Amino acid sequence: MKDLLETSELAAFVRTVEAGSLSRAAKELGVPRATLGRRLERLEKQLGARLLRRTTRNLVLTDEGRVLYERGREALAAIREAAESVGRETGAIRGRLRVSLPPMQDARMNAMIVGFLEAHPEVAIEITFTTATVSFDEDGYDVALRASTHIDPHLVRRAVGTQRLVAVASRAYIEAHGTPREAAELAHHACIRGFARGELPTSEWPTPTGSIRVSGPLTTNEIVLQAEAAMRGLGIALVPERLVAEAIRSGHLVQVLDGKVGVAATLAVVYPERKLLRPVVRAFVEELVRFGVAVLEKDKPVCPAEHPDTVVRTRARPRVR
Repeated sequence: MKDLLETSELAAFVRTVEAGSLSRAAKELGVPRATLGRRLERLEKQLGARLLRRTTRNLVLTDEGRVLYERGREALAAIREAAESVGRETGAIRGRLRVSLPPMQDARMNAMIVGFLEAHPEVAIEITFTTATVSFDEDGYDVALRASTHIDPHLVRRAVGTQRLVAVASRAYIEAHGTPREAAELAHHACIRGFARGELPTSEWPTPTGSIRVSGPLTTNEIVLQAEAAMRGLGIALVPERLVAEAIRSGHLVQVLDGKVGVAATLAVVYPERKLLRPVVRAFVEELVRFGVAVLEKDKPVCPAEHPDTVVRTRARPRVR
């Protein structure tokens, strides 16, 4: 029977794969590059298999390396979970947290995140702002704030309200191209689009009875840029109402096709269900829910919110890093 793998060597391998280079992985682990290289060599020697093929530009996993990486990161997650569970009795909040948030550019959200870190100095947070639907299982996220008409039922959901999408354009654009009265007229208008699920350029906008095809000069997942482009007269944008409420009130933007284009999406904090949720995850979820109910939902001009304590539980247990 082979000796058990050293945790440091397994961690070195997993971090190298995720970093994509020995130099970057060594920096993240806080060890010299030569030390990291020796750990990987010992690991390959112990297993009797080549795990990585090094080229002049990148690292490529072998078939054996791919198997070890998938199993190894799960094992390391379990080890971290075991270590962190020691502090559960005292409610110690520490450890690394990976979070996905939609693009917001909201100073209050930034202040909440910074305040959380100030209150918990042993916590490290990795935050990605994206419209993509990230994978908790494959990408290793712990928590996400999502606005969607459909949220994966295999996740715990803490609803904090709704987010309504509205179509807007500048007065200059309306004067030059006319006001669309029906959704079908969008075929003759320039539409500023985002990405469906954060992955593919949106080709359709939702309507009460289905959807309508759209096209235009700009496609971006940055919703603030979409609103700015609409204000500059580039076309019609479909954006969150809270983002453009002030611009509509001030007259910089005009809402069009009210009730004919757009959708009300659930705004919710979601995370994988686990029997023993890490204290750091639980604490951040509660903080994000409080923030969502107190700030985001308060800003919402219309549509009643779902009860903030709505929780949809699942039988699945995706991996949590």
